[in-house]
Amino acid sequence: ALIHGHAGFLRPAHGIRCPDDIHLHLYAADVARSEDGHWWVIADRTQAPAGAGYALENRQLISRVFPDLFRDLRVQRLGDFFRTLQQSLVHWAPRDATEVGPPRVVLLTPGPYNETYFEHAYLARHLGFPLVEGHDLTVREGCVWLKSLEGLQRVHVILRRQDDDFCDPLEMRADSALGIPGLVQAARDGKVLIANALGASLLESGALYGYLPALSQRLLKEPLQMPSVASWWCGEPAALEEALEKLDALVIQGAFPQLRLKSVFGADLSAAQRQQLETEMRARPYNYVAQERISLPQAPTLGRDAPLALDARAVCLRVYAVATPQGYRIMPGGLTRVAGPQDTRMVAMQRGGASKDTWVQTRELIRPAPLRRQEIRPQDLIRSGSNLSSRVVENLFWFGRYTERCDNTARLLRVALSRLLDEDSREHVQRRSIILSLCRNVGLLPPGNCRETRQRNREQRHQRSLELSLLQALLDPEQASGFAANLRALLHTGFQLRERLSLDNWRSLNLLVQKLEALQVRQKADGDEILGDVLAFLDSAITAMMTLAGFALDGMTRDQGWRFLSVGRRIERLQFNASVLELLLTDTSLRQGELEWLLELADSSITYRSRYMMQPQLLPVLDLLLLDEANPRAVLFQVKGLSDYLGRLAAQSGPCGEEIMDELATRLEAIDLGAELAAPGGVALPPLLNELRTAALNLSDQLSLRFFSHVDEHWIGAD
Repeated sequence: ALIHGHAGFLRPAHGIRCPDDIHLHLYAADVARSEDGHWWVIADRTQAPAGAGYALENRQLISRVFPDLFRDLRVQRLGDFFRTLQQSLVHWAPRDATEVGPPRVVLLTPGPYNETYFEHAYLARHLGFPLVEGHDLTVREGCVWLKSLEGLQRVHVILRRQDDDFCDPLEMRADSALGIPGLVQAARDGKVLIANALGASLLESGALYGYLPALSQRLLKEPLQMPSVASWWCGEPAALEEALEKLDALVIQGAFPQLRLKSVFGADLSAAQRQQLETEMRARPYNYVAQERISLPQAPTLGRDAPLALDARAVCLRVYAVATPQGYRIMPGGLTRVAGPQDTRMVAMQRGGASKDTWVQTRELIRPAPLRRQEIRPQDLIRSGSNLSSRVVENLFWFGRYTERCDNTARLLRVALSRLLDEDSREHVQRRSIILSLCRNVGLLPPGNCRETRQRNREQRHQRSLELSLLQALLDPEQASGFAANLRALLHTGFQLRERLSLDNWRSLNLLVQKLEALQVRQKADGDEILGDVLAFLDSAITAMMTLAGFALDGMTRDQGWRFLSVGRRIERLQFNASVLELLLTDTSLRQGELEWLLELADSSITYRSRYMMQPQLLPVLDLLLLDEANPRAVLFQVKGLSDYLGRLAAQSGPCGEEIMDELATRLEAIDLGAELAAPGGVALPPLLNELRTAALNLSDQLSLRFFSHVDEHWIGAD
C-alpha cells in the first residue's frame, strides 16, 4: 500500500530498463549533525537533485576571494566530479551502430519561471549541454530529436530538472505543457536515456526510512553506513500507536506527496489540536508518517543588516554522488544550506535561506583539472552553433525585433514631444503635422484628422490633448504599439534568454525598466507635468537600446543565433523606415516643411551635416535615408543586409527568400529620385516602399514556419 499508493510509483514506467540497471545517475542527500556529534540523513533527493550548480558557483566565487587560503589548505576541487557526470552520461548514451560523432546530451528545464532556473542555465553552460525546454524536443520514429536550425538532431541523453509527472503528457499528466509527448515510449524502447530515471521520486518518501535498516541487511548484507532520521509509517498499527504516544517529540508529515499535507510539530499543538490530529490519523493512518524531531546544528553566518555581525543560523549539508561504470563517486564537498533568520527547525531557500561553500581537504598536492574532454579530435570541433535550439533562435530573432521597435518608438516619441514645445509658426505646424501623421500610422496616436486649427484657444486645447496621448503611448503598458508594451515584450524575451545575455546587458535592460516604473509612479503622483523628465527618460532609453545593439555587434559570436537576431533588427528597421518615407512622399503638402526632425529620427544628422553643411533638403535627405549603402539607417542598407544574411542561411538550409530581397534591391537602386520628386505623390517609389514593408512582414512569417515550427521539413517558399 505504501508503494502503490505513492504518486511517485509510475505505472507507465513499467518496462523501462536503464543501461547497467543504473536508475540514479545523480543522487543527493541532506545530512545534519546531531547534538552528540553523530550524522543523520534527513532527506533523499532522487528525482532531479538540485543544488550541485550552486555548489559549483559558490566554489568559483570563494576560490577567487580567498585564493591563497584555498591553495594553502589544499581544498579538493569539484571539477573532477562534474567531468565524471559528463563522461558517465556519454558512456551510457544509447546509440545506433550507424551513428557517427559524439552523442548529444541535453539538460531539460521547466523554463525560466522555475525557482532554480539559474542553476539549470549555469550547470548547462559549465557542462557544455544545450539547455532545452519541453517544446524544444520532439519524438519522431521512436527517437527524441532536438529542434535546431539545421533541422532535427538526435538526442541520446536527457539530464532532467523536471518532475516525473510533467515529462510526458501522453502517459503522465495530460495537462502538462512542459513535457515531450512520446518520451516515455522512447525511453521504454531504449532510444533515450533519462537521468534520473522516471519514477525516482518514489525514493524521496520519508515513509521508507523506517524500512531502510532491514533493506540494507537484506540486499547488501551490511548495516546502514549512516542512519536516517527515525521514522514510522502510521499505516502499520504498531507504528501508529508509538507515534501517538511520542507525539510531542515528533513531526507529522504526509506519507504521499499528492495529499499536500503540511508538516506539524507535535510540541506546538494545543490539547484541542492534538485531539483533532489524533482523530484524523486514526481515521486514515496510512496517509501519515511520523519522524523524530531533530535539532539542526548551527553555524556562524555574517548578517546582512548594518552593523555587520555574526549570527548563529541552522544549517544542513547536501552531499552529492554521481554514478560511474565503476560505482558511485562522491563530490568532495557539497552545498551547506543556511536557514533564514527566523527559522531554527528547518532550512528552506524559499524562506530567506542562503548557502555556504563546503571544503574537503587533502594532504595531496592539488592540481587544477579543467572541465573538458581528455582529447579533442578534429571531428569534434564545433563552430556552427549547431546546438542552438529553434526556441533560443526564435527568441533571439524577436529580441532583435523588439530592441529595434523600442528604439524606433523612443526616437519618434522624443521627436514628437520635443516639437510640441516649439514656437507656433507655419513651419512648426507643417512639421508637427507629418510627425503626428506618422505617430498615427504606427499606432502611437488614435486615428483622427491630423490637420490642426490655427485658432489660439483651440490650438492650446489640441496641443494639450496631443501631449497627453503621447505620454500615454510612452507609459501605458496596455497600449499595444506603445513604448511600455514593447519594452515589456523585450524584457520577457530577454528573460527567456537569460543564459545568453551578459550580466551588463541584463543589468542595462533592468535599469531601463526600473526608470520607466519610476516615471509611471511620478505621473500618478504629479499628474502629467513631467514632460522634462519624459524627454530625459527617452534619451536614456535610446542609449540603452544602442547598448543592446552594441552587445549584438561586438559581443556575440557570428553564429546562426547572431544572424537571426540581426535579421530581426533589419526587418523591423526596414518596416519603420519604409513607412516614414512612404508617408513623406505620398502627401505632397508634407514635403515642404523643415526636415531636421527626419534626420534626427533616423540618427543621421551628423552624417548629413558633414556632407552638405547646409539646411536639410528633400533630395539629399532621401538619398541618404533611402539609397546610401554606407548608412546603416538607409532602406537599401537593410535590404542588402537581409539579402546577405538570407544567402548565408541558404548555404546551409536551402532557399530562404534571398532572391526576393535581391530583386527589391535592384529595383530600389534603379529609382530616379529627381523624377520621383518632380511628380506629385511620386511614381514608382511609394508603391515600392509599400512592397518592401509587405516583403519584410512576409519574410518574418516564412522564417518562423521554416526554422521555428518544424511542422514540415520542406521549405515553404516565398510564394
